[in-house]
Amino acid sequence: MPVFIVDHPYAQHVLTKLRDVRTSSLEFRKGLVKLGRILGYEIAKTFPKRGVVVHTPLGEAKGIVLDDLDRVIIVEVLRAAMPLVEGLLKAFPEAKIGVIAAKRREEGGTIGVDVYYTRVPSVDNHVVIVADPMLATGVTLSSAIREVLKRGNPKRLITVSVIATPIGIERVLSTYPSAEIYTVAIDEILNKEGFIVPGLGDAGDRAFGS
Repeated sequence: MPVFIVDHPYAQHVLTKLRDVRTSSLEFRKGLVKLGRILGYEIAKTFPKRGVVVHTPLGEAKGIVLDDLDRVIIVEVLRAAMPLVEGLLKAFPEAKIGVIAAKRREEGGTIGVDVYYTRVPSVDNHVVIVADPMLATGVTLSSAIREVLKRGNPKRLITVSVIATPIGIERVLSTYPSAEIYTVAIDEILNKEGFIVPGLGDAGDRAFGS
């Protein structure tokens, strides 16, 4: 199954800080930026690479070049993903940015999502990274992916989250089996409101203080 858990000790250290209810909004945002950078570097490790020779001031040196770094599109699901995307841009500074705004809707005990704004460039033959800190029910992320695929056929489709659930992962992959899911942790429980337990609370509210 194309699910990758980034279990680097520093990533887990940052996640622990994010989970703590005592963490301020400022530190929470900084933590999301840090995890975005780490997740970006983990994704970059999977990019095709080729050997090259460069000239230093004192001679020749063998090195590598990563292909496709100039063909990355990062799509942020507003608003919680903004700090996460800031970190991803540290790893992919040449990336284009897409934006999807969605609002969760609850009717009769069923959780749905209304997408009310989309601004995504053509994704044909690009590596597309869709960022949403919490992959809970998978409804929001699946809706975002649907909007992305209206813009073309990506070379790779990657999702990035801080915490995911088995239910969310299953929903995304059952509809989009070619998607690759990167996350820092998997929590097993969703409560009746659709929030991850223990999770870290509402990522948007904690990041922006509202």
